[in-house]
Amino acid sequence: MEWYLGPLKKYAEFSGRASRKEYWLFALWNLPIMVVLGQISEMLFWLYQLGILLPYLALGARRLHDTNRSAWWTLLGLVPLANIALLVFFCLKGACGGNDYGPDPLT
Repeated sequence: MEWYLGPLKKYAEFSGRASRKEYWLFALWNLPIMVVLGQISEMLFWLYQLGILLPYLALGARRLHDTNRSAWWTLLGLVPLANIALLVFFCLKGACGGNDYGPDPLT
């Protein structure tokens, strides 16, 4: 469960790097949780969304850092159709070795 609880433990840590595995496992496991909560109650769904907003933003910033990009690229998500570029950035392999944002998260 570290792949889910790890990002929650670092809920407001915007520095450092996050691997693709860490980002996508957290994102993909949130999907069934949101579906179940949405079936139970719409209010539970929105409370959960609000609860994971900050950890999700922090994880996204660390994922962008892994690709040697600034966390400011997250603002690209506010532009219509630019979400595709952000999705591509999240799918890219991280920089090998250390970069401006810290050591390789896989080591």
